[in-house]
Amino acid sequence: MPYPPGGSTDMLARIVGQKLGERLRQPVVVENKAGAGGNVGTDYVAKQPADGYTIVMGNIGPIAINPSLYPDLPYSPLRDLAPVTMLMAVPNLLVVNPALPVHSVQELVDYGKRQPAPLSYATPGAGTSLHLAGELFATTAGLRLTHVPYKGSAPGLNDTMAGHVPLMFDNMPSALPLVKAGKLRALAITSAQRSPQLPDVPTMAEAGLRGYEIAGWFGVLVPAATPRPIVARLDAELQAVLNLPDVRRKLEEMGGIVSGAGPQPFGRYIEAEARKWGTLVHSANITIQ
Repeated sequence: MPYPPGGSTDMLARIVGQKLGERLRQPVVVENKAGAGGNVGTDYVAKQPADGYTIVMGNIGPIAINPSLYPDLPYSPLRDLAPVTMLMAVPNLLVVNPALPVHSVQELVDYGKRQPAPLSYATPGAGTSLHLAGELFATTAGLRLTHVPYKGSAPGLNDTMAGHVPLMFDNMPSALPLVKAGKLRALAITSAQRSPQLPDVPTMAEAGLRGYEIAGWFGVLVPAATPRPIVARLDAELQAVLNLPDVRRKLEEMGGIVSGAGPQPFGRYIEAEARKWGTLVHSANITIQ
């Protein structure tokens, strides 16, 4: 788990890991190795023995975005890791502290432009889809923002709720409970369609930012040299876990869209995502600060 406890990736890892352990009849331990936007834990797994006993919960950041953001990335997702199963995709939310005097994206933009200094926005880390969501928002809205990366969603959400940072971009699974509890205010969702979990929250496009769409995703990968029979076994067991009614219900309640794409389609999806985000990073001149 290349992120700290408490975020969307960690929540998914623990839900799936428990059921995977039950099916394999041996413990599945979720080990948090956070740092550098998911790079530390992902690099760790890429260099482990290719025996199927060390797997990584990958997501869009360290697998598709970071190769374009970090010039000295110590691993290559396409060369050093083999895709197993894509688990789910999730939209992101733009949330603010409830004390902030804004109730829409346009009000936030107007408020930000009146401030003498750029507004700060929190994310679970540099290079995540949430980082790029903020950069794209700033560029599209013509608004100055200062990126404040945290080592995972939980500390960023805590500081946003406490008012230390006025706004945040986060994956829906970790932000949704706090929105429903009134501890955060959701202004927009970054997907093309509204979510059934938050039907009154508009999309970014509906809020005035036409063409704005960013979604995160999660999947399991192993070291590249892992034998194909092991990859096939892990994929089959993960597919079975995703088809369990209680697991599917939990993921959908988190705002996730269950996938289940196997090694080949998941691999093609990763390649397409790497091209897409590489183009955005370079065209927008986005860098790690």
